[in-house]
Amino acid sequence: MTVGDHTKSDDPRIRVDLTHLRGFERHARSISFLPKQPALSALNGRHASRLRGRGLNFEELRNYQHGDDIRTIDWKVTARTGEPYVRVYTEERDRPALLLVDQRMSMFFGTSRNMKSVTAAEAAALAAWRLRLQGDRVGGLIFGDARVAELPPRASGVALNRFLSVLADANGLLDSGLEVPEPMSLNQQLEAAVRIAKTGMMILIFSDFHGVDARSDKLIRRLTQHNDVLAFPITDPAGRDLPDEFRLIASDGRLQVDLDTAKEDTRVQIADLFDKRIGRVLDWSRKYGVPVLPLTSAEETLPQMLSLFGARGRG
Repeated sequence: MTVGDHTKSDDPRIRVDLTHLRGFERHARSISFLPKQPALSALNGRHASRLRGRGLNFEELRNYQHGDDIRTIDWKVTARTGEPYVRVYTEERDRPALLLVDQRMSMFFGTSRNMKSVTAAEAAALAAWRLRLQGDRVGGLIFGDARVAELPPRASGVALNRFLSVLADANGLLDSGLEVPEPMSLNQQLEAAVRIAKTGMMILIFSDFHGVDARSDKLIRRLTQHNDVLAFPITDPAGRDLPDEFRLIASDGRLQVDLDTAKEDTRVQIADLFDKRIGRVLDWSRKYGVPVLPLTSAEETLPQMLSLFGARGRG
């Protein structure tokens, strides 16, 4: 179904509700955002080493015991007392995470299975559940063309439910007849993330990255200096390879475009725009070490996420 369909629907491939997003809780333990990753995870190796994990809190000094890592020895205390002492740390249990979830009109499009907006919402919900289950604080920037919800990271079930509720509401507002005065800029949300994220935060971006440009590169670079950034580009097969003799009417809520792919130059221009957008996102991996985890709206979200994180599906 494409943006040209104005009909409201309870089909979760077109719009999701809170109950649907809550349903991802039972699958959340199958994925992980910690540095240690399964062998088949897309985050394994170089990308896993980029994940800082949670910080460490100093807990106590105690006598050295056989088998302790010598790197934990406190040499000053050892020299002062004449006996070896080690510093004991515990892992922080509430690392802040910020999920940027794109629910703009450019995301209200799908030709095979889901709307891109649905794939983004489902993937973000699964990630939010997992982050909360591993003890992290969950917050978000959920943005459409007309409104933005800024949710500070909080470590509670209430905060997670609030995140999912706002996400479901934003998704439910999408409609092909929606008119907005000015489409929301992706850079506005990246700038907000720069303002919010100080250091040691995990930032996950679920978007088709419509509007990405040179300014986006600079903002991503700033975010990666002291935080972990993961990019989840959401694509639809028709975003690049439209079939011949295919006519598409699409809208961003303000302007409507009639694309006739019987014209070869139209197909070439669309493919070129798609390649440049995704190419810029992929370049972040090379320049800044950003893990890029692609998702397609043509397939179910859950199996894709499980596959990306080296996990198997569970019933």
